[in-house]
Parts: sequence; structure tokens; C-alpha cells
Amino acid sequence: HHGSARTGYLRCAPGLSMLLLAGFLALALISASQQFFEVDHRVRALVQLSRLPWLDIVMRTVSGLGENYGLIPLIGLGSALLWRPSRRWAVTLPLLMAGTGALQLIAKGAAHRPRPNLAAWGFPSGHVLSLVVYFGLMMYLLAISTTARSRRRLGYAGCVAIVLTVAFSRLYLEMHWASDVAGGFTLGLAYLLSTIWLVESITARRDAGTRSEAQVDLADDQPAVGDVDPVVISV
Repeated sequence: HHGSARTGYLRCAPGLSMLLLAGFLALALISASQQFFEVDHRVRALVQLSRLPWLDIVMRTVSGLGENYGLIPLIGLGSALLWRPSRRWAVTLPLLMAGTGALQLIAKGAAHRPRPNLAAWGFPSGHVLSLVVYFGLMMYLLAISTTARSRRRLGYAGCVAIVLTVAFSRLYLEMHWASDVAGGFTLGLAYLLSTIWLVESITARRDAGTRSEAQVDLADDQPAVGDVDPVVISV
């Protein structure tokens, strides 16, 4: 199962990544011109209807997952859990997440669109971008694992629920417009798919080279027909 799943992802990843990147660039160009979508204002109005005093505390707590004090423990926990089943991804995870920080700085600096609360650097949502990459990778690793299907589905649901809840919290707290959140999703997924494709392609080529060398060594170890000493039978 996991072999065919990995092959399927590698086949689809480049095209899907380019499509998502194109969507992000379209959003970024509009954001850089300081324009907003009609849906931005409508979503903001709808979200504000759900405001409740007790929900403010919950949303601030949930939103903390995307802050440094939330992400760093998540990265440490993820690397620790991955160390035994996949040391390659355990080492890649911190580097992958560091890349999300660089992407945020570049994208936010280029767009320079204000948030709903008028603070700077609204587009794209860094919280959503980071968590899409983190939990997206967890979902991919679950998909190619030998874990029971019921547990994989439970893991998928948990990852999706966390990302969507944090995304909603950013809208609720007026830290982002809906298009900021969409930008975080599209850029995060494009970056994640590209990284998965790169890491898995390099690994596949390296494994293929190792197998070829092993086959050559095995062939060298096999005695040639002409090299076999004749057996003399005396009667």
C-alpha cells in the first residue's frame, strides 16, 4: 500500500504544486495592490457574529499553536516521534519548518497588506502556512505508513481539524482576512508538495543506485562457469 501511495504522490505533486503556486501568486498580486475581495468583508462580518467572551480565550489559546512557543514544541515532538520510523523525515522536519519562516518574511514583505485590525504584514497568514506544512507532512507520512486504515483516518481528521480551527481563530481574532488565510493554504501546500517530491525523488534515486551496486557486487561474487575446478572421479 505505502509503496503505491508514495508513487502516486510523486506523480501528482509537481503539477499540483505549480497550480497552487499560481493561485498564491494571483492572490499575492491582488494583495500587493492593497485590494480586498468582497468575500473578505462578508466573511469578516459573519465571523464577528460568533463572538462570545469565553470564545475569545479559546481562540487565543488555539491560535498560539502557530506562534513560536507553539511551533517549536510541535517540531521537537514531531522529530522525536519520527526518529525511529523515518530518520530522514525526522531530520528534514526542522529544516522544512525553518523554510516556512523564510517564506513568510518574503511574502509578507512583498505584499505588505494590512490586517483587519490595521496591523502590518497581513498577507499571507503565517500561522496557517506553518501548520498546513507541519500537519500536511504528518498526513502524508500517515498515508504511506502501514498504520491501520481506521487509525490513519483518525489521524487525518485530527490534522485537518487543528488546521481549520487555527485558521478560523485568525479570522475570529481579526488578525487576518479570508484571502490571507487562503494565501497561507495555497503557499503552504505548494511548498510542502515540492519538498515531498524533492526528498522522495532524491531518496528513490539513491536507493536505486544502492540496489544497482549491490547487484554488481553479487554478480562479481558468483563464480564464472569456466572458473569452476573440474571434479575428478577415480574408480
